[in-house]
Amino acid sequence: MLNSFRQILPRTIRPTMMLASARLNSTGTDKTPVSANVPKGVWNLGRLNHLAVAVPNLDEASSFFKNILRAKSVSGAVPLKEHGVYTVFVEFGNTKIELLHPLGEKSPIKKFLEKNKTGGIHHICIEVDNIENAIKDIHRQNIRTLTEKTQIGAHGKPVIFLHPKDCGGILIELEQS
Repeated sequence: MLNSFRQILPRTIRPTMMLASARLNSTGTDKTPVSANVPKGVWNLGRLNHLAVAVPNLDEASSFFKNILRAKSVSGAVPLKEHGVYTVFVEFGNTKIELLHPLGEKSPIKKFLEKNKTGGIHHICIEVDNIENAIKDIHRQNIRTLTEKTQIGAHGKPVIFLHPKDCGGILIELEQS
């Protein structure tokens, strides 16, 4: 069953979904991928929207991607007070990198940078076609979210974060496509 699951998923999203599919039921005996129990058509996983990187210096990081790597485009810094971050999007054509820098003392990125002084990968963002159905399904599979409800993300769309302890140590943001 697991091999057929691998064949169905596009190569770009296999690693992330394989983490969730390997979860066992409460008795620890069910080897069936969790996704096999999900009715088709309820929600679909889309493309990788962006990789988010926490940076200690937003101007230096922006300059690096713009002037050294010559990214397709580098946005200006946008404050997102409700998330406690400044964001800069670096466009590559096929995906984006979101540069994150703390905004305020309670910023989750401030805490991240205290532990990782030079910055680093913070989360990945994957699009879904129906975020409300995705959340219901994810909760049924005992995957926790960091908030009870969606919030509006940097692209002006509903987002929710999945708890990294339930996702193989990866903080995953789901965004309505």
